Amino acid sequence: MLPDLICNEVIWLFINSILYSFSWARPTVANETKKKNRKEFFKHYYIYIKSKILAGIYLHIPYCQQACHYCNFHFSTSLKNMQEMIGAIGKELRLRKNYLDGEIETIYFGGGTPSLLAEKQISFLLDEIKRTYKVASSAEITLEANPEDINRTKAEALLGLGVNRISLGVQSFNDKILQSLNRAHSKAGAIEAIEVLQESGFTNLTIDLIYGIPGQSLAMWQSNLKQVTDFGIPHLSCYALTIEEKTAFGQWQKSGKLNPVTDLRYEEDYNVLCEHLAEQGYVHYEVSNFAKPGCESQHNSSYWQQEPYLGLGPGAHSYNQKSRQFNVSNNPKYIKSIAIGELPMDEEILSQGQIYNEYLLTGLRTNRGIDLLLIKQDFGIDILEEHSTYLQQCKDESLVVLEGNQLILTDKALILADSIIIEFMTDL
Repeated sequence: MLPDLICNEVIWLFINSILYSFSWARPTVANETKKKNRKEFFKHYYIYIKSKILAGIYLHIPYCQQACHYCNFHFSTSLKNMQEMIGAIGKELRLRKNYLDGEIETIYFGGGTPSLLAEKQISFLLDEIKRTYKVASSAEITLEANPEDINRTKAEALLGLGVNRISLGVQSFNDKILQSLNRAHSKAGAIEAIEVLQESGFTNLTIDLIYGIPGQSLAMWQSNLKQVTDFGIPHLSCYALTIEEKTAFGQWQKSGKLNPVTDLRYEEDYNVLCEHLAEQGYVHYEVSNFAKPGCESQHNSSYWQQEPYLGLGPGAHSYNQKSRQFNVSNNPKYIKSIAIGELPMDEEILSQGQIYNEYLLTGLRTNRGIDLLLIKQDFGIDILEEHSTYLQQCKDESLVVLEGNQLILTDKALILADSIIIEFMTDL
């Protein structure tokens, strides 16, 4: 499944392929060496965003019933060691009991497909978290689910366990498109899952959709959006399709079997998305995330504000504002290491330059923007002075606004966020 992050996000490959075609979006101040360094940094840290770097506690459940043709996340379609994996994640949690301070405000089950877990497995993991850390009574607890896994019994069980937010991986309401993506559900199945969740008492729902899919017309995309808003879903995450090399789509593109949509179609889909949701009262609070007022994802919002998070499971990342840890993306190696009490991870100590660049990367993708005074105090960088020429260029094109100390990208500029961010980055 795609996370309701980001996206995480207008996909980097999409940004890289089209945004530099706009002359006013190109970095004009940095020389070629600096430009290359900044692009490499951005690509490096974009991997973190795609890899579900999320605030609070994130549990990566690395299993799926089948492989979607576009998905490049870490998962396995063999479920034979799932119970052993759940035990290992619980043990990793205990081994890292001192990683976070204070109350846990958010818990996120991602993957993979967490909705494959049995009730007792979810209960075990939640109990382990509560035994290890103090969890706030109002904590947001999200579970990613596929429509085919949802029925009334499952929905009511999840509510009973304390799960209070579902991220449903619909991706499309068109059966032809769903088949092309190799999704296991149908349009009817997606609609039924939404109805079951709502009737069971879930009010905090988010749905994932993908645009820029070969074969998906603009009319299909408009129909997808209308379907979601007609249901009154309070949160929506929409991602531009990226074709990754090691996926079925990647192989088909290489062989000429699949042709990506044009840059213009990406832009048309994105504009329709923003216009429709604005008309329906949604706040565009991050590049790829839209919410009714007060329904923003607490988990992902904390990440975008650079709060510490603990990632558990193979392929998960953790962050404590000073360093970042990366768990091995290999199920057998992860289980074996945890069994002998060893944490199978690498660590990167972050430089001030990296911390600054990541603050730009996360802040400018949201409607909060970045705090120029904080940047000057903490990093000694005066953006208004050092980037005056480029800032004026952006102002002339209505790409940025300055509200007090906050530099914020306009709605028009959010699709250009990644290109603009590169210009403000420092060399490492």
